[in-house]
Amino acid sequence: MKEPKIEFPCDYPIKVIGESVPGFRDEVLGILRRYDATIALDKVKERPSSKGNYNAITVLFWATGEPQLKRLFAELQGCAAVRLVL
Repeated sequence: MKEPKIEFPCDYPIKVIGESVPGFRDEVLGILRRYDATIALDKVKERPSSKGNYNAITVLFWATGEPQLKRLFAELQGCAAVRLVL
């Protein structure tokens, strides 16, 4: 059975988990806005870990295709504080 293909363009949820350091959210949102300038704060959810060491930021992102997503994921993974991009 084949996995269903994503039909682009579409709203695509991205979760970025990283260390709870000053500027983490701003850095993540800055990168995301370079790929989708329409991201509004009502599309952003942030949740700290139980001990407060990590933050998970979930954003509903307007994806236009796989190449865009690959570039975005690579750039996010290049951030020092980022631990995981889903």
